[in-house]
Amino acid sequence: MYVNTYCKFETALDILIGKWKPVILLRLLNHGTMRFSELQKSIPDITKKMLTQQLRELEYHDIVHREVYKEIPSRVEYSITEYGQRMTPLLQAMNDWGVNHIAHLQELYGEERAE
Repeated sequence: MYVNTYCKFETALDILIGKWKPVILLRLLNHGTMRFSELQKSIPDITKKMLTQQLRELEYHDIVHREVYKEIPSRVEYSITEYGQRMTPLLQAMNDWGVNHIAHLQELYGEERAE
């Protein structure tokens, strides 16, 4: 039974693992529907290739919805699916823990080593 619980935990981590997936998800949760270029501008350090790859993986898992509009020039928008909305408490808890962890490290080591 413990093994099954571990495997399910690992499945959740597989969806979230990656430097950019949680960042992308938090942007979409906070801003709603965003165009590809808006997402890229909101995450300055991500490459176009990496953003595309991460969005495709999230789309495959039904976490992110991709809407293509048949316009010239073409327009593509991304949003969190209804299913993906279920991740909101998890992502918020992880973000809150990260903020608290930085504060904890600042208490332990001082500002220069906290991040």
